[in-house]
Amino acid sequence: MRLVFAGTPSAAVPTLRRLAAEHDIAAVVTRPDAPLGRKRVLTPSPVAQAAADLGLPIIKAARLDDEATAAIAALQPELGVIVAYGGLVREPLLSTPVKGWINLHFSLLPQWRGAAPVQRALIAGDAQLGASVFQLVPALDAGDVFATRVVDVAPGATADAALEALAIDGAQLTSEVVGAIADGTAHAVPQHGEPSLAPKLTLDDGLLDWSQPLAQVFARFRGVTPEPGAHTTVDGLRVKVLEAAPSSDHAALEPGEIAATKTALLIGTGSTPLSVTRVQPAGKGAMNAVDWWRGQRDTDGLRAGA
Repeated sequence: MRLVFAGTPSAAVPTLRRLAAEHDIAAVVTRPDAPLGRKRVLTPSPVAQAAADLGLPIIKAARLDDEATAAIAALQPELGVIVAYGGLVREPLLSTPVKGWINLHFSLLPQWRGAAPVQRALIAGDAQLGASVFQLVPALDAGDVFATRVVDVAPGATADAALEALAIDGAQLTSEVVGAIADGTAHAVPQHGEPSLAPKLTLDDGLLDWSQPLAQVFARFRGVTPEPGAHTTVDGLRVKVLEAAPSSDHAALEPGEIAATKTALLIGTGSTPLSVTRVQPAGKGAMNAVDWWRGQRDTDGLRAGA
């Protein structure tokens, strides 16, 4: 089947590679090159790089406007497939492919409609993560669902690791749905249940509240790692928490109280402490948490969140 594929981040690459091996990809639509790193070097998106490796035509568009719509329409695709492109598909583009557009979304719809489903699910402490393939409609992530899959994610996995696992399973799920659409056996059903929303994360979402129980603090750490990044303040300075895990073998500390062991910093929560092994103080590089703590001039009375 002749497809047009739209996506931008690395999470979309497994699906692109899978579909390119099975169907005719008329073009790959992705966001324009973005400045990355300290030197702000213009860098193609992961999807653009993968498309180039596969020898596929690439359309770079910041939004799916009239120009992008005309370019896609000229290709006469039968189906559009979108995975985390980073922009909305509106009419007339929505109806341009003969069979419309389908979307791989990294949640068990109608849970977590929006830009950050994996992150929001982890922050909420959801027991299950999953992927859904649905028919794209004008309303946000509200179309009929062709297929869903619960995906096993390692306990304690942060958002990047969880998304990597979901991307692999999601590629297979999308392949199955596209195949069923091609042979006429696909069947989509309306979403059932109360929707929840997953808006894009902001820097404020990464702030750890040490008064909360450990389970909630660690859930937020998982959901905001690596972006926008978990952080706290110590002596008025912002400190990113890069690596952490629950601690169950240490006496309780007051919320925000810090105790150093040989291998980690223990920070008190509303229940048991969080063990922090790697941090990044403002204006500095990533470093061992204990080494950073020992480098402070005076740690007496210093607390996280203060």
